[in-house]
Amino acid sequence: MFQGASAINLDAKGRMSIPSKHRDALAVQCEGRLTLTRHPHGCLLFFPRPVWESHREQIAAWPMSARAWQRIFLGNACDVELDSVGRILISPELRSAVGLTREVMLLGMGSHFEIWDAAKLAEDEQAAVAGGMPDVLSNFSF
Repeated sequence: MFQGASAINLDAKGRMSIPSKHRDALAVQCEGRLTLTRHPHGCLLFFPRPVWESHREQIAAWPMSARAWQRIFLGNACDVELDSVGRILISPELRSAVGLTREVMLLGMGSHFEIWDAAKLAEDEQAAVAGGMPDVLSNFSF
């Protein structure tokens, strides 16, 4: 179960260091074999390969009416591996597609991660709070 936020800087080549707490879990869970893909909300999804393979099968089975969504998820999928110092390379195409700059946020979302441009994530979170809590969460409390 991946959780928590990590502020990370991409290097000049588009490489991102994975925090050690997640790196160790990824080494055990998938031997550092990972998949990145685009999400229409403006971030990247980052999966351990076995988790992605399950999603990939489900997405591939969608009907023709969902072909555009298959292109977003499957057409942008890119297999990556942790390098010897625990980094992944995010392709220029994926960085450009979601507007990643130097400062990014890695968010643990349970079975996978989201990678956001730090400024875009802050804007989206501010808009979500300003919009109020959705009805589906009206009975939720900590």
